[in-house]
This record gives sequence, structure tokens and C-alpha cells, in this order.
Amino acid sequence: MPFLRPRHRRRSNNNSRGFTLIELLVALSAMALLALMSWRGVDALARTQSAHQARDDSVLVLQTVLAQWRADLDAAASPDGSTAPLAWDGRTFRLTRRIQTGGGPALQVVAWTLRSDSTGPRWWRWQSVPLRTLSEWNQAWSLGAQSLQDGVPPDASATPLLPLTAWSVAYYANGVWSSNAPASTGSAAVGADGVRLVLDLPASTGLAGTITQDWLRPTHGVARSG
Repeated sequence: MPFLRPRHRRRSNNNSRGFTLIELLVALSAMALLALMSWRGVDALARTQSAHQARDDSVLVLQTVLAQWRADLDAAASPDGSTAPLAWDGRTFRLTRRIQTGGGPALQVVAWTLRSDSTGPRWWRWQSVPLRTLSEWNQAWSLGAQSLQDGVPPDASATPLLPLTAWSVAYYANGVWSSNAPASTGSAAVGADGVRLVLDLPASTGLAGTITQDWLRPTHGVARSG
């Protein structure tokens, strides 16, 4: 009986063949493209989150500043019972307000203005020390108009608030809005029934546009006008 010779399977050359150079280059190119697309997606997401965070921060700053503006107006008072506590010259808004200190009640002069510095035009707020005499008030009232002028180094009582392009103030008195302060009458201790604030915010704040806020004297009911 003849010996049966085992059949040897012929190996396929395809099984032992590796990737060609072209295939490797194609694969590497595809991986690089996927990595680039992934990086761009992550970068876009990070930029979006950063923009949202910056806008949220700007909103918080604006809300805080406007709350201080309202608080200043709520506490406005005449220094002597006949002098109006509010003054607007088209650039700087000054007011006299009552405050409480460890030594008892006192007056304080506050000034808001648009001032340019190395970062551009910004809204600033200045406040005096507590005042207890009319002479001290007169000095502080004059200082409030001068301390935030362009080119004058701000003192420690001045605080930069937020970038601002322009702003304006109007008064509500006797049923009408006007940029002129109410005439000094028996109601001068109050100054005005309402104050309208208009702010023009630049694009750098993330809140570009015009914001209008009306303040109404708490003891006087006035219909708001938009």
C-alpha cells in the first residue's frame, strides 16, 4: 500500500503581506485629519464657554454697579434743606446722600463720570469721606466735580466700574423729563421725582447696546415711561 503523502497547504502570499507605504500614508493622513477636527471641536467649545463666562461676568458687574447707583439715589438728601442734592453737567453726575457711620449720621458726596484712561473710556465712581459740616460739604462738592477729570490722577476714593462709550442723565419733575435739574424750590431737599440713566455699552463688554434705567423716588409715585 503506497504511503499517503500529506498534503501541504500553500500559504497565501496575501496573508504575509504588510501595509504598503501608500496605505500607511493614507492611514496617517486620516488619523491626522480626525485629530485636527477633534481639536477644532474642543477649541470651539472652549471659546464658546469662555464667551459665555465673559458675558455672565459682565452682566454681574453691570447689575452690581446699577444697584450702587440706585442705592446712592435712594439715600439722596439736601445738605442744608434748601440746596438740591443732585447735579448733572453733561459729563459728571454729583449727589449728596445720607450715610450712617460709627460716629452717627453724616453726609457724603458721590460723583459718577465718564473718564478715559489707558484702557479706554470707563464709568467711574468717586465718594468723599463722611461730612458733618456745611464747610466740609462745600469742599467735597467742588472736589467731586474735579477729581475725575481726564488727565487728573484719580485718588483712592475713585473706582473704575465698567467700559462705557457714552452716558446721559435726565430728571423727572412736575410730570416731565428734562436734562435740566429741577428749580430750587421747597422740594429741593428731594431734588427730583425720578432720574433716568442711559448707558451706551461697547462691544468689549459683551453687552453692546443702550441700557436705560429709571429710578423713582420711593416716596413719590410716578408712572414710568419707557
